Amino acid sequence: MKSIWVNADPWSRDVVTAALESGADAVVVPEGYSDRAHALGRIKTVAPDGDIKLGEDAVFVEVNSKADEQRVAKMPPEQVAVLRMRDWKVIPIENLIAERDNLFVEVSDAKEAKLMIETLEKGVDGVLLRSSNVSVIKQAVAAVKSISRELPLVTATVTDVEQLGMGDRVCVDTCSRMQPGEGMLLGNTSDAFLLVHSETIESPYVATRPFRVNAGALHAYLLVPDGKTKYLSDLRIGDTVMVVNSKGETHEVYVGRCKVERRPLLLIRAEADDGESGKRRFGLVMQNAETVRLTQPNGKALSVAEAKPGDEILAHLTEGGRHFGIKVKETLTER
Repeated sequence: MKSIWVNADPWSRDVVTAALESGADAVVVPEGYSDRAHALGRIKTVAPDGDIKLGEDAVFVEVNSKADEQRVAKMPPEQVAVLRMRDWKVIPIENLIAERDNLFVEVSDAKEAKLMIETLEKGVDGVLLRSSNVSVIKQAVAAVKSISRELPLVTATVTDVEQLGMGDRVCVDTCSRMQPGEGMLLGNTSDAFLLVHSETIESPYVATRPFRVNAGALHAYLLVPDGKTKYLSDLRIGDTVMVVNSKGETHEVYVGRCKVERRPLLLIRAEADDGESGKRRFGLVMQNAETVRLTQPNGKALSVAEAKPGDEILAHLTEGGRHFGIKVKETLTER
């Protein structure tokens, strides 16, 4: 997840308030002012005595030469390097993005913030906004938080629908309203995910729940931001999850509730061409109900109660192998 800090040094109550109300991740304040910032609301402070300690957890670095660039590359990897670019050239930042993580860049408006977050596709991990203009603060925070990452989706073909018995399935209720064509990526294995559609479709049986994805069985992997996965059984209120549409565009939302209930289950099996070894076979255990849906290549929803061999659905293929949800290189077979 990309972060944005807002500079409030010298101290400015208005800047801190604007940062809070906009949803910024932290504010830079003078030493001794963290308590004042905390009194205005829950937000992290960056200061010598702040939640993020300036000089220890984060260091400001002026980049004026190749030597400065090399010095940043050699900084401890756990330390946040906040770059101050005197000439504001993109090339040194591209070089450093390739070299290390925990990289922030100082910016002055939403346009610069967006450029830095998207540079080299990966982008920097965050930006520090230097502006006391409330409108600019709101625009910059919105720009960073709304940046969409695109995931490659492929067309998969349903090969089998097998009715199972009873089991525990999870509904993921978010704090946001989803649109038709949007859902979440879930799979039985860590190398292939089906796009499960949100409950945004009108039904004579039940009202829409546009905040919900009836996601799958308790064991399933959910693809979350930064390419990580979580078991549905591990999701908790306040967790960040990823919504994906039929074009592969993503955005982040927060979990408001998870409902684990015992329901009849079925297994959707599918296959897709992975472009390397030929056909890859995968699937997902889901609730057996007409209101549970997958997503077709045209963005339309397909009820699992109507799914049959030959139907086309959307999937995301990646490399397998996870350690606590983080992708790792290892010899692994999941089946």
